[in-house]
Amino acid sequence: MNSKPLAASLFTLALTLSPAVAADQDWPNLARYAADNAKVAPPAPGENHVVFMGDSITDAWGRSVGRFFPGKPYINRGISGQTTPQMLIRFRPDVIKLQPKVVVILAGTNDIAGNTGPETLEEIEGNLESMAQLSQANNIRVVLASVMPVCDCFKDQTTRRPPDKIVALNTWIRNYAAGHGIVYLDYYAAMADDHGLLKKDLTYDGLHPNPAGYDVMAPLAQQAIDQALTK
Repeated sequence: MNSKPLAASLFTLALTLSPAVAADQDWPNLARYAADNAKVAPPAPGENHVVFMGDSITDAWGRSVGRFFPGKPYINRGISGQTTPQMLIRFRPDVIKLQPKVVVILAGTNDIAGNTGPETLEEIEGNLESMAQLSQANNIRVVLASVMPVCDCFKDQTTRRPPDKIVALNTWIRNYAAGHGIVYLDYYAAMADDHGLLKKDLTYDGLHPNPAGYDVMAPLAQQAIDQALTK
């Protein structure tokens, strides 16, 4: 029997399966920014690096939608679809080792949606608290952002992300920030309509911001960063 066709077939199968295998072996996606992190130089004297940790709302900012703080030494470390347990695992290489002065954390919407399995609000809160504690233990000032509202303007978003759960999580985030010397960044209030839903003119799918949405978010984020730097 000629083993060459079999070997070729197995090689082809391995190539086909490798992305799925890689995903299983790197659940938090530590590989995503490994090469980029290695290229980040330590902050120069007087330079305030800021890392944005988050999911697709952060990931897309300045890459596919909106402008991401041109001219600022700010670092985007969002990964689409991620939940807080994944972010917590990659927090050390993607935030702490970059030696930022401030970290802006926007997370929780995918946890509510169950992207990586069911989670209670208490579990989400615990992961956010752990990221904040890791930051403070490493002299990184923390900005905790509210989870943004969603709407069914284009397709159903509220079934997986019930507005009442978003409000409940944001209430905890606001109270935790107030009690622990952390800046609370309230995207929610600026982007919600009178019914607590994402304003249609700020989104293209009822979940993610469009350019107008990021134009609302950017000055709020900058204000929160400036506030954190004075603490």
